[in-house]
Amino acid sequence: STGAVKMQPKAEELKFVTKNDGYVHIHPSSVNYQTRHFESPYLVYHEKIKTSRVFIRDCSMVSVYPLVLLGGGQVHMQLLKGDFVISLDDGWIRFVAASHQVAELVKELRCELDQLLQDKIKNPSMDLCVCPRGSRIIGMIVKLVTTQ
Repeated sequence: STGAVKMQPKAEELKFVTKNDGYVHIHPSSVNYQTRHFESPYLVYHEKIKTSRVFIRDCSMVSVYPLVLLGGGQVHMQLLKGDFVISLDDGWIRFVAASHQVAELVKELRCELDQLLQDKIKNPSMDLCVCPRGSRIIGMIVKLVTTQ
């Protein structure tokens, strides 16, 4: 057969986008520098530095559900062109849900988790694994994240 073979990008060609800095690159000293393919297009990072360009270090790939459930900011849902869209960070990060029901369930699970964490802050001695409500919420999140 003939034709072009799709090549993975070189490490120095791989770049990501942040809300405030635009394109960023994985720092050459990072463990993930030589990684050429990530299952998810989202990374979380600990450190961002600017030298010849903006680099991130201490980064890890994160999939959609952990990002939606544990990421900062409020979760919003809206209907756009027939798709149910879940958005984070004032709409900067958006995901299309499989259905309205999935979008509502994910949003509700995030609200329940936020409330559970607020309860834990108010009562630090509360054991979330023994508390019936807490164990159900945590169990659902674990199931969702591990079966994604």
